Formats: sequence, structure tokens, C-alpha cells
Amino acid sequence: MTDSRRAPLEVKCPACGETTLYAPENTWRPFCSARCQGHDFGAWANEAYRVEAPPSTEDLDEAAP
Repeated sequence: MTDSRRAPLEVKCPACGETTLYAPENTWRPFCSARCQGHDFGAWANEAYRVEAPPSTEDLDEAAP
């Protein structure tokens, strides 16, 4: 018989880089703590993360005099 349980996966916290468990026991996964999770959420809420994209036709129309 094979045991279907896997060893917990260890990952680096996206906020601070500390090694943490990616398992149901880690409430804040993939983060290491509530602090790192909150810091990341705050950055999203403040629109600190941006994806570069070419201007759309809508953007170009707004820029026209």
C-alpha cells in the first residue's frame, strides 16, 4: 500500500523571503505571517503593483487635445 500523504512543501515567503510551509496548517500561506500577508494586501490596495501595457485606444483618445 502507498501512503498518499505528502510531506509539507516549503516555499519562500513572497514578501520577506523567509522559508515557510505551504500547508493547511499555515493560515497565511504562501506568506510566513499575518504581517507579511497584510503588507502585500496593502501594496495591492494602494496600486503599488502595476503591469506594463501599451496604451489602449481609449487612453490615446483621452490624451488628444
